[in-house]
Amino acid sequence: MSNTNALHNSPTSQSPPTSQSKWAILAILAISVVLLPGATANRVTAEEATTVADSDGVEIAAPAATEEDGEGATKKKLEAHVAQVIVKGSLPEGEGPAGLFGDIEVNLAEMLERLQRARSDDKITAVVLELRGVELGRGKLNELRHAIQLTRQSGKRVYANMELGTSSDYLVACACDKICMPESGTLLIPGIRAEVMFFKGLLDKLDIQADMLQVGDFKGAAEPYTRTSMSDAFRKQYDTLVDDLFDQMVDTIATDRQLNRDRVRELVDRGMLSARQAQEAGLIDVVGYHDEVRQALGTDLQADSVKLTRNYGKKNVDTDFSGMTGMIKLMELMTGGQTQSRKSRAPKVAIVYAVGAITSGSSGSSPLSGGQSMGSDTIVKALRTADDDETVKAIVLRVDSPGGSALASDLIWHEIRRINKPIVASMGDIAASGGYYISMGCDQIVAEPGTITGSIGVVGGKLAIGKTLRRLGIQTDVISRGANSGILSSDSPFTDSERAAWRTMMEDTYEQFTSKAAAGRSMDKSRLLELAGGRIWTGRQAVENGLVDKLGTLADAIDEAEKLGGIGSDDSYEPLILPEPQNFLDQLLGLDTASATSGTLGAALPELQRHLHDLRLLETLFAEPSVLTLPCRITVR
Repeated sequence: MSNTNALHNSPTSQSPPTSQSKWAILAILAISVVLLPGATANRVTAEEATTVADSDGVEIAAPAATEEDGEGATKKKLEAHVAQVIVKGSLPEGEGPAGLFGDIEVNLAEMLERLQRARSDDKITAVVLELRGVELGRGKLNELRHAIQLTRQSGKRVYANMELGTSSDYLVACACDKICMPESGTLLIPGIRAEVMFFKGLLDKLDIQADMLQVGDFKGAAEPYTRTSMSDAFRKQYDTLVDDLFDQMVDTIATDRQLNRDRVRELVDRGMLSARQAQEAGLIDVVGYHDEVRQALGTDLQADSVKLTRNYGKKNVDTDFSGMTGMIKLMELMTGGQTQSRKSRAPKVAIVYAVGAITSGSSGSSPLSGGQSMGSDTIVKALRTADDDETVKAIVLRVDSPGGSALASDLIWHEIRRINKPIVASMGDIAASGGYYISMGCDQIVAEPGTITGSIGVVGGKLAIGKTLRRLGIQTDVISRGANSGILSSDSPFTDSERAAWRTMMEDTYEQFTSKAAAGRSMDKSRLLELAGGRIWTGRQAVENGLVDKLGTLADAIDEAEKLGGIGSDDSYEPLILPEPQNFLDQLLGLDTASATSGTLGAALPELQRHLHDLRLLETLFAEPSVLTLPCRITVR
């Protein structure tokens, strides 16, 4: 029998289309949609049907028996308004690609905004989080937990509903007042595991030689292609990283659930628990199905009835495109347009999202991997937009990147140093190697406790595929001039002379990296070198070692930027989000077609998405002379 009372008791380059062709296509599409029958239909599934912008909801049956006082007068019924918020997927940073009928995927900023709205909504009594396969790194996870804690501090209770609870689901749930699961549910908290795949055996079978060089004993980005197992230095740094992430996980559960740390370690060692076992161990509060939990909310909130607003705060898109007004509305949706924040003359803090592997050129995304790339041209343009806007008083650089091209990283760093306005770096899930490079140019660095950062080192090289081609019957004949003419050739490995020239270039890049890092952190060069060499740190370790100024969320970084920009605590400011997301028309015309599909495919095939993202990093690794990137993808589950 369910314990329902426990709630109460416990990119490809191409020429852009001309303006004439762009507007011609726009007009044709607009007219086509207007003429479509039934164009007013709203594209929302039954399960995720949203309510309108206000807090109107669906009334759920609850213990609502009318009571009478001693004189027989009927007491006024108390009704609790509860906001339901569905949390799932990776909650990407920044503004995602805009679809014609709304955002393709809910991003982190939107999720935090919905919780903030619930906090300030006088109609809302409590919040129910439906956790359905949360896949968050430790940076975004901390942001979400912080938002939940603020909601609780506002006096509103927060409940978590899970069915199959992963580590990420559970760490989010631990921030809530109560955790609920159905009797058939399972809690999966197997700890922390770092898996590194090595491809040398495969390359050997294909007669492909990875001729790689690295500067920094711990800079092992090439090891998956040159070795069959971890080197001692590689293993040492990952042991240190996993130790700290595991300690943070245990501390979080122990503190939130008021359990002994040793007891939490025992439960994590078990790895899997049924809902009943988890309840008995004190890891969750309620075993009950959704309808039973909803009915018990009335008791816990001391209300006679509960009105549940499904998908509270989710953006609705008006898709009534009928008539001339509808055509104008459609054109505005397709072309985007200047945001109200850009038009306003109010003081602003610009938030520049620097997300993905760092590359030269423009930012983009892969339709297969779903991973974003951070183009130096795009980020430099965004920084200049913020710098040129007189209403922008300070800038926050939100970094979520494993690194990438050394050249592109340096171009972004230079632009940051050139700007006279205060700039604060806010590190998300990861800001390592090139991600740290661009962060160290800022006036202050704020990191999450579980941010993965550091990795100050350089790697570079090439794949020699000449033997493979000859096996396939392809011969290469060469005419060359210059002692090192084959340095970029994929036909053969480096000669001694070519390798020496390549290493000299990489050592110069490393010297620039470490010198700029030491200057940016006001640190003695010898001390910086002790922390560099490719070593990886958590945000908590980075603060202890002086690589980061303080721990905090994006909101904390914005607070720091306000202070540096002279915006008082009583002054109102507006955020300016950069780079601006591409509108639907540009995606349709092929300027960023990958973005339109990456979120959907990545959400449908998350494991494939992760492996294809590795290929994107591999492409960067062999496309650039010097690369500042992590040894491999790090996924903490």
